[in-house]
Amino acid sequence: MLRLEFTQESIEELRYERYHHPHPRVQKKMSVLYLKSQGMAHKEIKQLEQICENTLLGYFREYQEGGVERLKELRFCIPVSELAQHRATLEAYFREHPPATVKEATAKIEELTGIKRNPERVRQFMKKMGMKLRKVGTIPAKADVEAQERFVKEELEPRIAEAQVGKRNLFLSMPRTSF
Repeated sequence: MLRLEFTQESIEELRYERYHHPHPRVQKKMSVLYLKSQGMAHKEIKQLEQICENTLLGYFREYQEGGVERLKELRFCIPVSELAQHRATLEAYFREHPPATVKEATAKIEELTGIKRNPERVRQFMKKMGMKLRKVGTIPAKADVEAQERFVKEELEPRIAEAQVGKRNLFLSMPRTSF
């Protein structure tokens, strides 16, 4: 069973920090311990703060280990990718040789670093490096440039001239259908 001792100084600090600390999770911890310092039952604290028994006991253990200062610590687990070690190398390589697809980038990363990642993770990693996926338009392989120029000169420009004079409407006519 946990025995918690509160000094008047720690109670005052808990009272202040439960509203004024910048992080909401720390505010909640302070509030829970302030309520405990005021003699409130565990069941009532859990109900008021909407926390479970394990969370309540975890907060109590933190306070017991290091007081109010320990409650102010935020210890979030933020995993770091293995690719982060190779970021500078990969970024330099991809700036020189931009990959056409994520699949190509995935293969190149595996080749350069030996680290295999799925395409979604590689896409996220590339985005964090500031690279964007660019969609590239295609040019028809068999475009007839002469036919296009002939169409512009013989058909399109005369129609535009007629429209400017008011003899023609350039809007395409659509067949009418009944609704």
